[in-house]
Amino acid sequence: RATFFDSAKVKNMVDKKTRSALSKFGAFVRRAAKSSIRKRKQISEVGSPPSSHVGTLKDLIYFAYDPKNKSVVVGPQPLEGKKAVAPAALEMGGPSLMMRRKRLVTIMVRARPFMLPAMEQELPKFLPLFKG
Repeated sequence: RATFFDSAKVKNMVDKKTRSALSKFGAFVRRAAKSSIRKRKQISEVGSPPSSHVGTLKDLIYFAYDPKNKSVVVGPQPLEGKKAVAPAALEMGGPSLMMRRKRLVTIMVRARPFMLPAMEQELPKFLPLFKG
């Protein structure tokens, strides 16, 4: 029996539109997060985005579309080794590791969120990406 539309074709088109919209949103959030991190020597205020002393954190922020879950993931690429907790500690606060006098010591970091504020800033652009 013939149907009104080719369901495989429509599904494929919807998947392309979803991937495109989520990828654009991921790019918007990534850009907002990276631009919120200012390069300066002083420490940022608690509750505001972190300062970038070297530029490492900004360079690690990526986004990726996950076709299996039809979602987008945006954030810093996980670090390897013992310093892997630094980006999460900056976002939510908590313990992190720091070099002091050639020794690795645990410090408590107060939250300096940069990913959640970036997402909230870009959220009004999300639904219009699905228009059409």
